[in-house]
Amino acid sequence: MSELAETAVLHEERRHSDDKTMFGFWTYIMTDCVLFASLFATYAVLHNNTFGGPSGRTLFSLPYVLVETLALLTSSFTCGLAVLAAQRGFKKQVLFWFALTALLGLVFLGMELHEFHDFVAQGASWRRSGFLSAFFTLVGTHGAHITAGLIWMITMMTQVARRGLTRGTLRRLQLLGLFWHFLDIVWIFIFTIVYLQGVSL
Repeated sequence: MSELAETAVLHEERRHSDDKTMFGFWTYIMTDCVLFASLFATYAVLHNNTFGGPSGRTLFSLPYVLVETLALLTSSFTCGLAVLAAQRGFKKQVLFWFALTALLGLVFLGMELHEFHDFVAQGASWRRSGFLSAFFTLVGTHGAHITAGLIWMITMMTQVARRGLTRGTLRRLQLLGLFWHFLDIVWIFIFTIVYLQGVSL
């Protein structure tokens, strides 16, 4: 087999591998969509079941959640800049933008945990009512995904720092960017359905 033919076969094998990876990733995203849809449906059913306990109108601080939302949405923008820098081969910019993204993600996660702690301190834990159980499950599941995304991000930053922007690393960075944007979209729904409607009811 000529060198040109071997190169073509290798290219085809890589493309096939990329297709399988992308298919597997989108399959995972779809299962996550089903998971969050189920949690949103549960919250929609239980959000009025306070059983005499505090409601969203009592508990939620919209200015606080707006700051939290701004941190996460800004992190989506910086994540996009990191992926663009990776596609252009700018290693230092990739590390900078992902470091900033991770910092903003940590700010968001810290604020969410602080909110949970305050609710529990007020006696509004997940065991208090159906509303609070659904709230903690929905928002907590999103927070768990943010934690996983941050671990993935830090792992990828380490790989980029040590190995540079290889073909495999670039593909994984692109998938990480899609995952992070997906979490931002889920949060927009949480902000609208849980917090905005919660303070208006």
